[in-house]
Amino acid sequence: MKPDEYKKLLEATELAYRWHSGQRRKQTDIPYVSHPLQVEGLILEHGGSCDQAIAGLLHDSLEDAPDPEERARREERIGDRFGLDVLTMILSCTDTLPGESLDDKGDWKERKDRYVDQLSRASRQTHLVAACDKLHNLHAMVSDSRTFGPEIFERFTATPSQTLWYYTTVIGLLQPSLPRRLARELDELLEALRTEVAATGG
Repeated sequence: MKPDEYKKLLEATELAYRWHSGQRRKQTDIPYVSHPLQVEGLILEHGGSCDQAIAGLLHDSLEDAPDPEERARREERIGDRFGLDVLTMILSCTDTLPGESLDDKGDWKERKDRYVDQLSRASRQTHLVAACDKLHNLHAMVSDSRTFGPEIFERFTATPSQTLWYYTTVIGLLQPSLPRRLARELDELLEALRTEVAATGG
């Protein structure tokens, strides 16, 4: 990686820490910033570029903004500093509208349908970012369910069956674009999620 790319990655990392400061993973004490950092690592592990790694670091930064005005400022900052390609990847991985915010999001199913539609029209570069996001989320969900039991699904807005539908749909869409190992890991985790959801009775 070139020196200027390292510099941009460091700046994006600082923004991820700043923009997710104080946030925690759903009903845990885990700092939320651990998620984008892991997504960045997975992207690089699977051959992603600097731009894709930056998109991974900032993929939740717009939908987690505290208000629409801050979201607009973040969008402008990302476009100005990291370019249109990075901003486009992040927008494709964002399931909320510009007028929504972290604590004021629209209907879950409408947001997920919109996300699926966006991904269906997105680039292969974006698909890697989305897949690494889903890989980390799935791993955490399956691991927590095995450790703490099916009640962990109560953390989420969606029902367990809705969650399974969502991940099945997204992974099926992404699979043709992905490196073989990543595709296999997602398949294995999706099957594990199916087992955990079945244990909840749906």
